[in-house]
Amino acid sequence: MEIRDKVVLITGASAGIGLATARRFAAAGAKLALVARSADVLNQLAEELKSQGSEAVALPADVSDPMQVQRVIEETARHFGRLDVVINNVGQAVVSSIADVNPDDFRRIFDLNVMGPLAAMQAVIPIMREQGGGLIINISSVVTKMNIPGIGAYAATKSALNMLSDTARGELASENIRVISVYPRATATGFGKNALGTQPQHAPGSSRPSDTPEFVAEKILEAASNEPDEQYMDN
Repeated sequence: MEIRDKVVLITGASAGIGLATARRFAAAGAKLALVARSADVLNQLAEELKSQGSEAVALPADVSDPMQVQRVIEETARHFGRLDVVINNVGQAVVSSIADVNPDDFRRIFDLNVMGPLAAMQAVIPIMREQGGGLIINISSVVTKMNIPGIGAYAATKSALNMLSDTARGELASENIRVISVYPRATATGFGKNALGTQPQHAPGSSRPSDTPEFVAEKILEAASNEPDEQYMDN
């Protein structure tokens, strides 16, 4: 897809990968709907992007609430007259062994990481059908391809998102609605600090440096432009 002048909604746009993605898509000429819980930060970002010549609107919402997701999707389509790309980026981790994970913590991240993107997909698909197509980009994680002690519950939510993406891709292909999964690696954001649960004393580490949010944002833009089924950080 050619991104210039396309309407792009990004969840989790107030920090980390979402913030970097908003700035990168704005630089590519997209019109942006910015979604996150932090109204002040979103409004600041919208003003920043507008001062640089971009069209941007701040839409504060809690993505774990399907009604709020429905509202921001509808507001975006109403404001811009269409909605070309939805990037389901918001997410949260829980750090705990499977034996000890708090079921309430797991339900909380499941609502955010799985039910939130599902609500966004179900809200935007009728709009995309009516306008003749569109692009849904779901931000997964490379940990879904591994078995890492301490983050199995988080990986399970992203694995569920993968299955939704894979199935929707086939179901929607004939209607020109494309679904892409993006697999970030460890990224230098505050994501780990915001995790639920207790960080284990001997957490698994990695010998390679973390990617920057800007690097991941570039890969997300690449995915939107080239439309592979899956976008990894090393391809």
